[in-house]
Amino acid sequence: MWSQLAVFALLTWQVAAGGPLRGLDGRIDRTVVGRGPARLTEFLADLGNMQVALPVLGCAIVWALARGARREPLYAALTMAAVPLLVVPLKVWMARPGPLTEATGYYPSGHAATAAVAYGAAALLVTPRAGTAGRPKWSWMMPVAAVLLTVATGIGLVLRGYHWPLDVLGSWCLSGSILLALSGTGRRSRRRQPPK
Repeated sequence: MWSQLAVFALLTWQVAAGGPLRGLDGRIDRTVVGRGPARLTEFLADLGNMQVALPVLGCAIVWALARGARREPLYAALTMAAVPLLVVPLKVWMARPGPLTEATGYYPSGHAATAAVAYGAAALLVTPRAGTAGRPKWSWMMPVAAVLLTVATGIGLVLRGYHWPLDVLGSWCLSGSILLALSGTGRRSRRRQPPK
């Protein structure tokens, strides 16, 4: 978690100070914006919309509640609620213009953070934990799906010109830290629960 926060701090500093990474960010963006089929890249970018990502997390929360979990679904919902509380003030403070607009508020990407936390928390809720008796062979699929959806969202956001690459990378670092905290909280709460 701390290493991700350190990378997030480095990226934030580079964006704020106009450092070398910000220059590289601009060059990459000019090279890739508009690439790929527009419908596909728009679809990928839309995976970070609240209307898409939140129902996925909501289904995972309902599934976990139906399976008897109580604390983990609450923690997942609170983690998702923390995303705008962290991202929006950073966007205002950084006031970074977008790639194709002079409007500000693009760093870090709220869509990338929404996708990462919603899909990551959903995967944490529905994936049986290591050491669980009878853990199915498919248990690796949910975390992989969460990573693929998150990466696809970031690619779509950059290719459509909605965000700079550093906007997305910064969001991933911040979201990864949030998810690691959620995962650690869930493990601690399971250890404190009395055996059934």
